[in-house]
Amino acid sequence: MKNHTDKKDYIALVQDILENKEFKRLESIVHHGNNRMDHSLRVSYYSYKIGKVFTLDYRQIARAALLHDFFFEENDKVNRKVKLKTLMKHPEYALENAKKYFELTDMESDIIKTHMFPVIPKVPKYFESWLVDIVDDVVSISEKCYATRHQLSAAMSFMFVCFVNYLR
Repeated sequence: MKNHTDKKDYIALVQDILENKEFKRLESIVHHGNNRMDHSLRVSYYSYKIGKVFTLDYRQIARAALLHDFFFEENDKVNRKVKLKTLMKHPEYALENAKKYFELTDMESDIIKTHMFPVIPKVPKYFESWLVDIVDDVVSISEKCYATRHQLSAAMSFMFVCFVNYLR
């Protein structure tokens, strides 16, 4: 029962973000083999849970982590140069969009703009920023591995079917 209450408490903290029309656009953007909203929700909820355990500011963690990838550039159909540019600039894009639609604290801004450390050399100022940075890394790696495993499985199935047909 405690977990159900915890999820309700989490949703209450981020409800206005989830209901925002622009934020909802993230559902249609491919991100790590999933969509950007699902990725952001995972990072936000896991960061929130860990933040509570370590008695950090879980409210600001939940909100900023949900907004950490609030940008609309799509990376699944572009060349490597564009992907690299987006990788390097997306914390700025996300922060700009977040500020446009929500009032942010200094900590929330820091969480968003430093979530790509050390890829981008902006060092987090707060423990909360470090937490979101690490959780985002773990979630991203997990999502990429899951997507790759399913792609590999589909390729192996296709090769097996081709091989069986070849033997006939």
